Amino acid sequence: MSEKRSHSHLKELEDEGIYVMREVAAQFERPVLLFSGGKDSIVMFHLALKAFHPGKVPFPLMHIDTGHNFPETIEFRDKLVEKYGVELIVGSVQKSIDEGKVEEETGPDASRNALQTTTLLDTLKEYQVDAALGGGRRDEEKARAKERFFSHRDVFGQWDPKNQRPELWNLFNGRKNPGENFRVFPLSNWTEMDVWQYIAQEDIDIPELYFAHERKVFNRRGVWLADTDYVNRMEEEELETKTVRFRTIGDATCTGAVLSDASNMEEIIQEVASARQTERGNRHDDKRSETAMEDRKRQGYF
Repeated sequence: MSEKRSHSHLKELEDEGIYVMREVAAQFERPVLLFSGGKDSIVMFHLALKAFHPGKVPFPLMHIDTGHNFPETIEFRDKLVEKYGVELIVGSVQKSIDEGKVEEETGPDASRNALQTTTLLDTLKEYQVDAALGGGRRDEEKARAKERFFSHRDVFGQWDPKNQRPELWNLFNGRKNPGENFRVFPLSNWTEMDVWQYIAQEDIDIPELYFAHERKVFNRRGVWLADTDYVNRMEEEELETKTVRFRTIGDATCTGAVLSDASNMEEIIQEVASARQTERGNRHDDKRSETAMEDRKRQGYF
């Protein structure tokens, strides 16, 4: 694809995402932008800045903090919030555990990733959110491919992929009954490559975790996990220092790294173009079952 055609393609995606965000601002009273500190939510925020320029982004960011995030992610989040003066709502998984609403997993594969659902639903309810903008893309995973731009959730925050509103042309139906809400996905039609090319084109700042760096890691069933206080290594798992980077960023207990020397945007784009493993291929949370993501999403996950 020529550079001219590639830029035109990214402009169409940008226009679509901005249109979706403006529809959310027009149709809903209390929307939020779900922000994890990962590249997709960062691109969403960048689109929001453009969508409402020269005004401020008219909705707060909402981060569901597992307490097991990479420190670089939290540092990036806080700097962005301070730079742009946006409101940040933080839902704490630790608080949900302390209140007895969820039970911490035990064992070597213990993760707080699934526990986020309860915290997310409680936080959406507490702030009476009627639309939560998410960075999910249809190319990421088969369950996410079923999502509409405006994806209806019932009064329990649950998703039924067989009961969604039709989206004809660019008409989005945000009608809902009291207590119901929507998840909205402005990046639905983007691919991982689109995201990287857009970040490069717009010179968007992203966490250093995405670039190759030396880190202590260990291999668990083919996945390189970072050495953190949150993961218990098994006896046979040896700690090694490798040059790695992350293709996705989530809870440190389930987000695997890839061996890589890609230290700048051009090298990352080249690496993604030749990758033979899917973007989420190093996510332990997706490996728990064939329908792990859809099961979580039906319960109210992101």
